[in-house]
Amino acid sequence: METLGFLATGFSVALAPMNLALVLIGCFVGTLIGSLPGIGPINGVAILLPLAYAMGFPPESALILLAGVYYGAEYGGRISSILLNVPGDAGAIMTTLDGYPLAQKGEGGRALALSAVASFAGSMGALTLIVLFAPLLSDLALKFGPSEFVWLMTFAFTCLATMVGSRPLKTTIGVVIGLLLATVGVDSGTGILRYTMDIPNFFDGVDFLVVVIGMFAISEVLVLLENWLRNDMKLTPVGRSFVSMSDLLAVKWVVLRSTLVGFVIGVLPGTGASIGSAVAYGTEKRFAEGNDDQFGKGDIRGLAAPEAANNASAAGSMLPMLTLGIPGSGTTAILLGALLMFNITPGPLLFEQQPEIAWGLIASMFVGNIALLVMNLPLIGMFVRLLSIKQSYLVPVIVMLTFIGIYSIHGDSFDLYFMVVLGVFAFILRKLGFSLAPVILGLVLGAVLEQNLRRALSISGGDWGILFNGPITITLAIATLLAMVGPVIMKALKKR
Repeated sequence: METLGFLATGFSVALAPMNLALVLIGCFVGTLIGSLPGIGPINGVAILLPLAYAMGFPPESALILLAGVYYGAEYGGRISSILLNVPGDAGAIMTTLDGYPLAQKGEGGRALALSAVASFAGSMGALTLIVLFAPLLSDLALKFGPSEFVWLMTFAFTCLATMVGSRPLKTTIGVVIGLLLATVGVDSGTGILRYTMDIPNFFDGVDFLVVVIGMFAISEVLVLLENWLRNDMKLTPVGRSFVSMSDLLAVKWVVLRSTLVGFVIGVLPGTGASIGSAVAYGTEKRFAEGNDDQFGKGDIRGLAAPEAANNASAAGSMLPMLTLGIPGSGTTAILLGALLMFNITPGPLLFEQQPEIAWGLIASMFVGNIALLVMNLPLIGMFVRLLSIKQSYLVPVIVMLTFIGIYSIHGDSFDLYFMVVLGVFAFILRKLGFSLAPVILGLVLGAVLEQNLRRALSISGGDWGILFNGPITITLAIATLLAMVGPVIMKALKKR
């Protein structure tokens, strides 16, 4: 009952006229930012943080605005992922696997509507879990050390192995390519340069946005140009722009499972939506095996799972920031900085001493997600009209947006050349039947895996036994083993 009282206090803050307006503005701006390839929520929040501070907003109002941009961008990331096969950020990578094939079939409107509903359900489910289990989950997050994160990353990679159906070898090769890209730069442990080829631009590592835009956007442009040379460029049919009740019934358990997976992973500090969506997709791929499995070819379950998971992760990542002062993702690290700018110390006492901030933020996320659903569903028809643009016009627009976006990051022409090289490489991979999502996720998760493995071995003095030092590590190790041998055993049983 005490929790409900605090939540009521939060709604009185969130529904104040100014805060309500800021929620709506943040959600709208976030959706626009998320729909632009390569910008993503972390850049959107970083851009608006100085503005929120300069406007002299109260701390709770500034945080409500920035959080609205955060989860609005998670919603918006699906637009370019589904319609153009260009993920807005890391959390939207998995959406391209089945979202884009649906758009190619003329079902872009259906895909956008379903993803909006799945995103809404994932966010609302995660927020409900925050209200119910905040103290318990903050204690669980504290128990995750470097060893536990090593196994969590390993489990995520194992899930990736089944992501592309009958091509686990190519998926594994893609992951290895991503891991190799993650090792470029200065070795954090020794200070030695690795695989930089004496190019100064690589000393800080490979820029994630350059890789994402190069491998997805530029390779997609090359595919479109190939179709043009074959005189095979055609308008993609728009299709209906609503989601049917049969679709919702077909994915209801998928959304529920993915919400739980995404939320739990989001609560763990330093993970984020990219890991949550990858694990949820791999989990649902296993559930669907032998049951009309069309994953990777436009399966609505493969679209609903990552969308529910990445939005649940985004909501869940707020919990360690507020209760422990530990950011759950890169974007919440910026939000943590915003709290410190306003002389607010996050931690367990924040919920009791300043409930208007903690519970006001949580309540505003309930309001914002309802606003996003109401705002986005009517706009689906407008978004999907992008597919009706002639591809001969669409290609130059994509190229212009990608070059402007990448150059604006560092103002360095080297990034443009490297982006084109990666695009050509990705085009070759696509022609050879490789999926690009494992490459990007290998890059994202590889850095986290290496950092935590180094920390674990540093703590133990090089003793690998630290990776099996508790119930959580052993549980994750068993789950990883089952994920490896499970499909083999199931196939053997089916043959028998």
